[in-house]
Amino acid sequence: MGLHDLSDLPYPWDSIAGITATARAHPGGLIDLSMGTPVDPTPEVVRQALEAASDAPGYPMTAGTPALRQAVAAWFARRRGVPDLDPAAVLPTIGSKELVGLLPSLLHLGLGDVVVHPSVAYPTYVAGARAAGATPLATDDVADWAGRDDVRMVWVNSPGNPTGRVLDVADLRAVVEAARAIGAVVVSDECYAELAWEVPGGDVPSVLDPRVSGGSHENLLVAYSLSKQSSLAGYRAAFLAGDPALIADLTQTRKHLGLIVPAPVQAAMTAALSDDEHVAVIRATYGARRGALAAAVREAGFVVDGSEAGLYLWVAAPDGRSGRQVAQWFAERGVLTAPGHLYGDDRHTRVALTSSDGQIADAVSRLTVA
Repeated sequence: MGLHDLSDLPYPWDSIAGITATARAHPGGLIDLSMGTPVDPTPEVVRQALEAASDAPGYPMTAGTPALRQAVAAWFARRRGVPDLDPAAVLPTIGSKELVGLLPSLLHLGLGDVVVHPSVAYPTYVAGARAAGATPLATDDVADWAGRDDVRMVWVNSPGNPTGRVLDVADLRAVVEAARAIGAVVVSDECYAELAWEVPGGDVPSVLDPRVSGGSHENLLVAYSLSKQSSLAGYRAAFLAGDPALIADLTQTRKHLGLIVPAPVQAAMTAALSDDEHVAVIRATYGARRGALAAAVREAGFVVDGSEAGLYLWVAAPDGRSGRQVAQWFAERGVLTAPGHLYGDDRHTRVALTSSDGQIADAVSRLTVA
């Protein structure tokens, strides 16, 4: 395992400095809808758990406390249709971005190995593959990599960031079957699973769902974050779950590297995963913001593609303007969005729902003014 130089890989957000400056210059001030950064208060049930665990003089467990691992397994059974997750097959991580960025290296990938990721995707998938010395392959078509013995890892992202696309059971099963045929690990980034808006029956299947996995979690992992559903981005609270053998190997490596979630945060995660009420409140809040923004975007003459789940609207202009031009249009009204080229798409811009109700109302007013 080795981390390779990323100095020649541009940081995506540096490329929109001009658009940011335009939005910041608006006389009414900047409304930042470019980042998926929660702004609502961390739920009291979580803060109380953090405070109660704040006397933590000893080192925490890399593998996570038994209570946390059990809470994750219970949450999968209750909320994700996965009744058989072994609590020992859970590993807390310091947020999900470090997990995405380090996982190819921690799985011992390197030169000559290929990491598949969605064609329009969170850029850290590429950074993580590059850091390991592996080769990233952007595609949504299983046929592009099925049967290739150099493919060692396949990222799935459903609901997708930035598109909001949800893969159904058949889509996920096709990925799992093709990956198992070549011995590749499937890692499913499911961080937005609790935020389904226009999904038939609300069914957002997990890759660990028996309908997908066939009842075996071999070579399957799920990455999950509590940043969105519990307003915990500042806690860096996430976890990995799935194949017990892979989790055991990753845990051992992380022990050596000191990659440990602080004990109070583990307690807060346990509380968050055990309480569905605050998640429902947060979901309703985002749903109302989404409804208002989507209506304003359409009234302004744009289309919303996909976006059936998650924290974003995937917006395009029907007249063929580029995503950067659409982002510039928003910026001229003081609304900062994330142009699609940051994710591998030149046509769309991503509009986040993560701003206060007051700022969302202000954005709606700016977008719909004659």
